[in-house]
Amino acid sequence: MKNRIAVALFVLVPILMLVPSYASAQDGGRKVVSKVVPQYPSLARTMNLQGVVRADVLVEPNGSVKVVEVKGGHPLLAQAAQAALRQWKWEPAPRETHESVELRFNP
Repeated sequence: MKNRIAVALFVLVPILMLVPSYASAQDGGRKVVSKVVPQYPSLARTMNLQGVVRADVLVEPNGSVKVVEVKGGHPLLAQAAQAALRQWKWEPAPRETHESVELRFNP
């Protein structure tokens, strides 16, 4: 039984590391309705650049993005993340909210 668990973890962990993951810690408690996957910059891929981009997104009451402010991450990756985040849609709410988003880039 332990061997099966170890083999499963050995197989799944590398697969999960290759897929870009998108985790959002939502301050306002709003759910994301639609996400746009950021385009991995070709220069970043050539440089084998990976990392995390953190952003604060100001979301309008109708769920569209008003402002994206990058809080951290490599500038090449931050541009791609910012372009994608501008296209995200959140569920409607009675007021504007700030949503914290973290995007992971792995070549």
